[in-house]
Amino acid sequence: MNIKSCVFAALACAAAFVVDSACAQATAPAGYPADYARVAAQARAEGKVVLYAAADLSSVAGLVRDFESLYPGVKVEYRELNSDDLYNRFVGEVNSHHAVADVLWSPAMDLQMKLANDNHAAAYRSPEAAQLPEWAIWRDMAYGTTFEPAVFAYNKRFVPEAEVPRTHAEFMNLLATRRDKYVGKVLTYDVRRSAIGFLFASQDSRILHGFWDFVKLLGDNAVQFEPETAAMVQRIASGRSYLGYNMIGSYTLARARLDPAIGVVMPKDYTLVMSRIALISRYAPHPNAARLWLDYLLSHRGQTLLAQRAEMFAIRADVAGDLTSGKLRETLGASMKAINVGPGLLVYRDQSKHAEFLRRWEQETRQPAK
Repeated sequence: MNIKSCVFAALACAAAFVVDSACAQATAPAGYPADYARVAAQARAEGKVVLYAAADLSSVAGLVRDFESLYPGVKVEYRELNSDDLYNRFVGEVNSHHAVADVLWSPAMDLQMKLANDNHAAAYRSPEAAQLPEWAIWRDMAYGTTFEPAVFAYNKRFVPEAEVPRTHAEFMNLLATRRDKYVGKVLTYDVRRSAIGFLFASQDSRILHGFWDFVKLLGDNAVQFEPETAAMVQRIASGRSYLGYNMIGSYTLARARLDPAIGVVMPKDYTLVMSRIALISRYAPHPNAARLWLDYLLSHRGQTLLAQRAEMFAIRADVAGDLTSGKLRETLGASMKAINVGPGLLVYRDQSKHAEFLRRWEQETRQPAK
């Protein structure tokens, strides 16, 4: 079999999520351009794709291995960074004319959109684009790849069923009426150090009536702060904290499946749903390998592995299972508030608005300014 046939066979296997002898006679997946084999061949010549990602490598290792098995000769160099560091490192490298990253993948949707809006993303129409919701793609530059809820979490040993808040209003009422119990025992993201925390808080401010009253209640209850979800989940699991607010649902639910002491709530009044945005760098040293990775990530195979192995909610409607957009839509119904990929995310990334938001947050939570 020649190289072109092998590439087409691998792509067909990826689309069908099967690997058997029939693949030897397969053609390119439906909807892919006739010359797509050239992209794969050039990616192999480039040898690698450098991925800056704000996701634990341990969570996506299976995805990386599967990609490398489909495209031998294209190695994934995975640089695990938190969302703020990812943005700052990339911008610093661009400013110093030393571009390294090919693909940027982060849940900090507003920072990703800022990169795209500032002309740092390459335009590329993925052959998988038709399988995504329209709101998940912006100008063929920014692609939503997951569908993850923001949740409340609690320790079942300390929060009885009768006290579990099911709405934002109930969370507020609990803080207002049970300060004796919950002071110092509630936590959320430090919005000054967590880009995803800032994203969720700024989106809340646009939806939640009395948002700043809620933030003040958090401050009155000596709210604790963490920059990352893993630390928040660990504090709740240990009982050092009883309640967590606006946590990334995929990580929290994954831990809850292993620890029966952790309870998770998707608020009934509204549940924010974010999508990790992937974009290809305009300065990508390995542009074909970057396209190959993006297409794989958006493919039925990649999305299935994203749900099954990385335990992130797949965004494609044709992926079956509990950790999928279809299941989440069914669960949430009208309470779902998906955060669209688009310029609306830039409102609170305006320098003055961003500074004012942080000033008010610090004032209401009584955090000393840094």
